[in-house]
Order: sequence, then C-alpha cells, then structure tokens
Amino acid sequence: MASDNLPSEFDVVILGTGLTESIIASACSRVGQKVLHIDRRNYYSSKWAGFNFNSLLSWIEEYKSQQGSQSTEDVAEWRKKLEDGEEVLPLSADDSFITNLEVSCYASLEAEEEEATEALSPAAPPPTEPEEETKGEGESSPDVTQETPTGIETQHTQEDGGCGVQEEGALQDASQSEEIQEKKQQEDSTAGPPCSAKEVKKKKITYADLVKEGRRFNIDLVSKLIYSRGSLVDLLIQSKVSRYTEFKIVTRILTYRQGRVEQVPCSRADVFASKQLTMVEKRMLMKFLTFCLDFEQHPEGYQEVSDQPFWEFLQTKKLTENLQHFVLHSIAMVTKETCTEDGLKATQHFLRCLGRYGNTPFLFPLYGLGEIPQCFCRMSAVFGGIYCLRHSVQCLVVDKETNGCKAVIDTHGQRISCSHFVVEDSFVRQRWKNTEEGHISRAVLITDRSVLPTDSDQQISLLTAPPLEPGGPAVHVVELCSSSMTCMPGTFLVHLTCSSKGTAREDLESLIARMFYVPSSPGEELEEGDERNGRPTVMWAMYFNMLDISRMDGSDGFDLPSNVHVCTGPDVNLGCDYSVKLAEKIFHQLLPEEEFCPPAPDPEDIIYEGVATQGEGSGFEENPKTEDSPLQSDGDGLENHPESEKEPAEVEAPIQETPSEE
Repeated sequence: MASDNLPSEFDVVILGTGLTESIIASACSRVGQKVLHIDRRNYYSSKWAGFNFNSLLSWIEEYKSQQGSQSTEDVAEWRKKLEDGEEVLPLSADDSFITNLEVSCYASLEAEEEEATEALSPAAPPPTEPEEETKGEGESSPDVTQETPTGIETQHTQEDGGCGVQEEGALQDASQSEEIQEKKQQEDSTAGPPCSAKEVKKKKITYADLVKEGRRFNIDLVSKLIYSRGSLVDLLIQSKVSRYTEFKIVTRILTYRQGRVEQVPCSRADVFASKQLTMVEKRMLMKFLTFCLDFEQHPEGYQEVSDQPFWEFLQTKKLTENLQHFVLHSIAMVTKETCTEDGLKATQHFLRCLGRYGNTPFLFPLYGLGEIPQCFCRMSAVFGGIYCLRHSVQCLVVDKETNGCKAVIDTHGQRISCSHFVVEDSFVRQRWKNTEEGHISRAVLITDRSVLPTDSDQQISLLTAPPLEPGGPAVHVVELCSSSMTCMPGTFLVHLTCSSKGTAREDLESLIARMFYVPSSPGEELEEGDERNGRPTVMWAMYFNMLDISRMDGSDGFDLPSNVHVCTGPDVNLGCDYSVKLAEKIFHQLLPEEEFCPPAPDPEDIIYEGVATQGEGSGFEENPKTEDSPLQSDGDGLENHPESEKEPAEVEAPIQETPSEE
C-alpha cells in the first residue's frame, strides 16, 4: 500500500519484518486483528533477509555509505501532533545490526582475457559447462522438485556429448554424440582425440561469472536449519503456512576431526553401513543412542551425575574417543561444559527428529531461510494485513497517566492510533535496561567444490567443527549446493556461524584456512599435484558480526510502555525455536484469549454466499495432495513414510498435514 494513504487506526502496528515479527503479524491477522506491518528497509525479512549476489553487493555498498551517519528528525514537528497528557518517545534512527563487515574476492578478475586465450588455443578441448548446469538452465521454471536425481543424470548424459559421466544403457546415445562432437571438432579445425570424463577440465569460474549469474544466488544473513520436529515445523503445519514454500532435506551430517572431514553415522542404517566404526563401536553406539531416546525412563542411569559435564558422562559409558566425538559435537552439538541432563536432552531431540522426512533431522527451505518470514507475511496479507516497505515510525505517543502507547507517528508525519506496538530490537536500542549482549560471528563463502566430495555433488551438509583451541567457540558449517536454489551450478555456498570471541575474521579465519584453500591473490593458479588441490577453493568471502541480545528476556529488558513489545533475535543456535517461542509469548501478551496461529481454511472449504458446496464435510478424507505428498505429518509425529527410505535428494515438497491433523 502507498504510504500516503494509510488508515489512521489499527489494532497492532508492527515495525520490522524479521521472523518473529512476521509470525506475530500472521497470527494477529488470522484472528481478525487489524494489522499494519511496515519496515524502513526496501526488502522483507529484516535481519533474516536473503539477497542474490548482485543485491548483496549493493546492500554492502549501502551499509558502508551509512556508517557513522545519523538522521536527524525535527522533534518540534512531532509535538504538534500531541494532545494534552501525552509525550513522545523517539525511536532510534540507526537500524544497523552488523559490524566488522569485510569482503574479499579471490576469483579471477580477468574473465575476457581468459576466454580469449582459450579460444585461440588449438589443442584445447571444447569448454564444458559444470555438471549441474542443465538443472539451472530453466530459470524461468523454478519447479525443480519435479526432477529426480535419476532424471537429471539421464538428461545430463545426453547433453554432455560423451564427455561427461555416462550411465549404463546410454552407451549407444553417447557414441552417437561422440561422432557429432568429432565432426564439430573437424569443422572448427581443432585437433585432439575425443575427451573422457577424467580429461575434461572443469571450467574456471571467474568473478564476472559470479556477477553474471548473480540471480542464481540466495545468500542469507542468518544461517539456520529447521528441525523436522521443531517448533517451526509444527507451526508451519498447524497454520498451513507451509503451502507457501518448499524444502530440501539436509542429506548428511559431517564433522571435522584430526584435520579431516568425516561423515557422522546417526541413523541405524548409517551406523551399520559405516566403515569408520568397528563392529564393537557400532554396538556400543546403538546401545547408547537407544538409552538416550527414552533416558527419562531410566533415571538410575544418569540422575547421580545429571549436574556433571556431559563429556565426563560419555567417558563413564566407556564409549571410544571416536564415538565420544561424534555424540558430543555432531549429535548433541553441545560443549564439554554442558551438564549431563542437557546433553541427554539435546541427543534425544536429535534422535527424535531422525526419519520424519529423511535420514537427517534437518530441513532447509528452497531459496534460503529468508523465504520463511515472507511466507508468514503472505498469510498475514491474505487475512487483511497491510504492508508498506521504505516506511518507518519516528516516535511513539505515550499517555503520561497510563504509561501506555496510544499511537505512533510515522516518517511522513501521520499519526496512527494503535492498541499495541511490536518493534524489532534495533529500533529501541537506546531503551535497553542493561548492556547484557553478545555477538554472532558469521562468514559466507562461495567455493568451487564440496568439503567432502561424493558421486553426487547435490549434497546439503551440516558440519560441526569443535573448538580448535581450548575455550574457543564451536562452529556450525552449512554447505549448500545448487539444487537448494542458493548458488549457481558448479559452486557451493558455505555458511559458518559461531559465538563471537573477537571479530568474525578472527573467530573463523583459522578454521577456514584449514578446511579450505584461500588463494593469496585473485585468480591464483595451483600447480599440478599441489596438496592444496584436495580442499575447496574459496572464490569469494564475506565476514561480519551480528548483534545477539536473545539473552534479554524480550520486552522485560527494555524501558518501554507496557503495550510495546520487542522482538529480539536471531540467536546463535542452529534451530529457530527461540524466535518461534518468543512470537507465541508476545502474541499471548497481545491477545491472551485467542488461539495462536489457528489453521487457515483451504480454498475448497470456503463457502461463498449463493454458491453450492460440492460434497459433504470438510473434504479432507479424499485429498489427493496430502496422499501423494512425500512430506507429511500425522500430528503425533509417529509417521513411517516409505519415502524416507529413498535418497534424501529425491524428497522435495511442501510440508503438508494429513487428514488426521484436522
């Protein structure tokens, strides 16, 4: 809606479009509240936003240009809008939420010169596109969920002209393609025999390629995964917001140990198929994980040491050092100082999330995490929420007698009455009661290969790296492939996140130097046989710190009127539970008698006046969509889908509820 014709009265005014604020907007609109949802930025999702590569570069330039600048509002203009017994409470003009931003480019900057050199080389084989290029060619048709890995490989074999990897049964087509390719080589006066898969040299990606294909990237400022039995999945199913997006399954859990990247066996099938564990270790691990799954039923096994460190508890269970590492860092994902009971709860939560939608506990939304807040915004808009970007609130109008917020004055000088005001924490930072804050260290890398290559380069991986030094932070590493729709084919997008001890570069550079090869100059060439060739090469990197005040208990940590509610976050944890629970808490403060995010009706269930309904009942008993969906939940979380036995990459669909949930 245009900012110059906004209504003058709302039930709830929300400033900021992050995950927590968007959930609240959706919940309030759904129960009939009149909601105005605005953001001073020109994009949705606020701190949770995702950008394509070109937009991110523009965002970085804008951030640098705004450093140290402060806008000055005319307080006298505000006071003209006040009535007797009212006072103004100005909001912060500085909404910056990151610090120590550093960007480095290591890809070659000489794209045109390199292409000219290749064209003049008579012995050079025809350039081949990266293996996943066929998947990204139809950018105008983003429905990648219709392509199974088998279909992709078959299509790619036919297009490779015999130079790529061939499947059995496709040899005849491949030989015909070789003949065609050979004729083309003769016509172009090029010499050399037909190329084999091993002889094809992967095309070098330059900075110009990253910019040219920039729209294929979706780079999130916040890196999180979604637990398959976490509060966010429950909310997506309950509210039916899941219809607005699709998800990929995280295909593997990795760890970094003794200078090597290893895959962690976490499901029963993975444990017994693992070649990293001996038969004795497999039995020990399965016995321990079975105990953790219902440890509350066996208090004699842990109560006496519940307050002792979880690390010591693992040692008393006589687990080998190998198993202790897997459980502590990659399954429970806690520190050595975490108490035993908390470690058991974390392990139990991980195990209960296994098998719901795949062989790991995690989901990742297609096009990035920044899609999730926008999904809740769409639901709010469906039920009457009004949205306006590039628009903000200058100050609150407070009743001196009741100390409650009566209205807000926006950046155009319009006074808007409201019963409640919800605001992102960065807009009220001057009202903090204390300075108990932390920071998150983040790094985003674009690399040329996976940290653990396999036969398929379409892997979404979570790697937890233990502290490299005593007292240092553990680092969550999320590696995304092109099928997640977050990076161009032939590249990987890597997110690193940890609690801050210093700047982001100081906290993460050491681990990056060990796991990746960082060129000393853009376009640096590696010699054949160089030991660094085994590691992914970093083509582009961004470091920054993000403020984390999640430890402040919502609005209780701010000196604000009673009906002003503050959304803090995101936090440093891997999941989204904190933001979802905070949204529910604030909603119940706003509307204690209302249900939080009740299910939205399906279009076929809406009865229009004068239109006859088809059939009786709700129609959920015969819903082909829920019967065919590979991602379903039966409400009690005890589903056993045959699809979960497939390769994880095949399972791509919206999370949907089954009839039993209704």
